[in-house]
Amino acid sequence: MIDPILPPGASTAGSAPVAGANSAAPRGISPAGNAEAGVDFGALLTELASNAAGLIRNAEAMSIAGIQGRASVQQVVEAVMSAEQTLQGAVAIRDKVVAAYLELSRMQI
Repeated sequence: MIDPILPPGASTAGSAPVAGANSAAPRGISPAGNAEAGVDFGALLTELASNAAGLIRNAEAMSIAGIQGRASVQQVVEAVMSAEQTLQGAVAIRDKVVAAYLELSRMQI
């Protein structure tokens, strides 16, 4: 759930602000800038890839259902457009990862 935006120094549910706490640090990030333990970039990418594959499978199934007359043209177009956006996003992310890898490989140590 999204927390409400409060003015600086205000507290939620009647609790007082903690002395010495950095209220400017976003949730999930410590004041030192380190991410919380348990956040895994590889797992995040794996989840995004599986979600993208699921959307593409859904669009494929919806296209077949449209050909068979079990889905309307609007449903087919919506599913295909969603799959297209997902694929474009995946390609853009892949391009950025490859570019970052190539830049790192060119760095002199």
